[in-house]
Amino acid sequence: MYRFLLRPLLFRLTAENAHKFTFGLIKVLFQLPFVRSIFYASYQVTDKRLEREVFGIKFKNPVGLAAGFDKDGKLFNELAYVGFGFIEVGTVTPKPQPGNPQPRLFRLISDEAIINRMGFNNNGVEKLVKRLKRRYASVIIGGNIGKNKNTPNENAFDDYIECFNALYNSVDYFAVNVSSPNTPNLRALQDKEPLTELLSKLISLRGNRPLSKPILLKIAPDLSNSQLDDIIDIVSSTGIDGIIATNTTISRDGLKADAETIEKIGNGGLSGKPLKGRSTEVIKYLHDHSGGSFPIIGVGGIHTPEDAIEKLNAGASLVQLYTGFIYEGPDLVKRINKKILEND
Repeated sequence: MYRFLLRPLLFRLTAENAHKFTFGLIKVLFQLPFVRSIFYASYQVTDKRLEREVFGIKFKNPVGLAAGFDKDGKLFNELAYVGFGFIEVGTVTPKPQPGNPQPRLFRLISDEAIINRMGFNNNGVEKLVKRLKRRYASVIIGGNIGKNKNTPNENAFDDYIECFNALYNSVDYFAVNVSSPNTPNLRALQDKEPLTELLSKLISLRGNRPLSKPILLKIAPDLSNSQLDDIIDIVSSTGIDGIIATNTTISRDGLKADAETIEKIGNGGLSGKPLKGRSTEVIKYLHDHSGGSFPIIGVGGIHTPEDAIEKLNAGASLVQLYTGFIYEGPDLVKRINKKILEND
């Protein structure tokens, strides 16, 4: 129904307006009697064989929603009824910020892809914490943290620490985002020295807490093999709990969309089907060269159950959806979980 009825209507709107409309529609629907039960019955796949214990957390299934879809934690309760095993909110920054000027979200329909340069638009960490206190759905929540656009890199650690401390009692794990291409100079924090220092600071802060929350690092797909070797070293030296591979790419290789369209859109991170191969390569490289010594969440180009299985076979412990969820609809979560059971 989604692909043939709802998606054509949504795709008549601009990408950002469609996103806002969908949020509003879901909010209204969930005010109606029995809607939660209908969604649960339609999309949940419950089976002990789907359960995964990763970095000390028990997930009811390995299919999650990636950061960026529900930045401000406005819809995580409702989205839990679509069948996700976990939902990652954010990227959140200490202070609210509007993000980059619109238009900043573009569909490449022929490629089943999206280009975005949102720029960490969000309401700030304080409002996110307030919304997370209203959690009623039993779903694992990850908190994806970043820095404000106007915070210089030499002070970036303060932003991450502020978000980390504010969210600590409200999320089940953390994702440290230093890989978005849409905040100026952010990716410079992926260099070995500053990244090691940042993650070490967060690990130290965690050590002062009575309950340990996993800390993951989200990396770009555009890293070289030598940079991926550095990532493996950093995981080992800092003691963080895992990697999310990967964020969006700045590459435009192999797209079906014409060059004029791509040039007109301009800068931004590309997600969707064109990212699938590179994301899987990064997962496999990290898994093979680390000897599988840390968990990996695989994300990038998952549009079919087979795409998810490919990520898991490459070494991912869990997977996340974003663009595939937009193109394929909520039924994709159910189909992936059923395929995992078929392959069990």
